Amino acid sequence: MDATPEDDLPSPSNRRAAVALRYETGEPAPRVVAKGKGVLAEQILARAREAGVYVHESPELLGLLMQLDLDERIPPQLYVAVAELLAWVYRLEQGKRQPAAEA
Repeated sequence: MDATPEDDLPSPSNRRAAVALRYETGEPAPRVVAKGKGVLAEQILARAREAGVYVHESPELLGLLMQLDLDERIPPQLYVAVAELLAWVYRLEQGKRQPAAEA
């Protein structure tokens, strides 16, 4: 999940935006499963938080992902950036699952 911080100005260019990606083992690349701005972005982020999904804030990556259509796989140009992000999230999640004595 990727999001931008909310600004004080209500103009459309400053509204909060969000993109949700999904990747399953065996798939060629992650795909866009949700995206939106404003109220829709807030709903996407709220659902992610409720589900315990990590939310990453990167305006640059968000701008690129917002250009993709729903259900579209990320392009090869974004593989490295998204793979690094997914690997980092995986390591975070693995650390949370280990007992305190092992962590």
